[in-house]
Amino acid sequence: MVDARDTENAAVSAPQRVDKWLFFARIVKSRSLAQKMVRDGYVRVNGSRIYRPSVEVSVGDRLEVSLQRREVRLIIAGAGTRRGPYSEARLLYKDVSPPPEAREKISAFEQAQRVPGSGRPTKKERREMMRFRGDD
Repeated sequence: MVDARDTENAAVSAPQRVDKWLFFARIVKSRSLAQKMVRDGYVRVNGSRIYRPSVEVSVGDRLEVSLQRREVRLIIAGAGTRRGPYSEARLLYKDVSPPPEAREKISAFEQAQRVPGSGRPTKKERREMMRFRGDD
């Protein structure tokens, strides 16, 4: 007799397409987006760049995914069976990414300041330009 847990564990350790795994692990929003990322060369498996979404990954493989604002490095801990909640998806991998670089914190006042001459002119600057050009 086959136990349900045995079939579930077998499914978790079986090889799986990289595009499906990225979708199930919630690394990307859709499977088609995962396929596009792989085709464009933003995904590496065990250090080598892949271009086919049908490449199979299994437990222990190392993935490097270049997202828009960061580089994510993951070790696959299991294969997914569905795209579930984040609490379920985070069990599919171990994140070994380096910590993000510390950015300089600036105050709201410093952020609101603009460099003179940049951006849209003030009313005073616009009037000075009109006077200079003779548009009075």
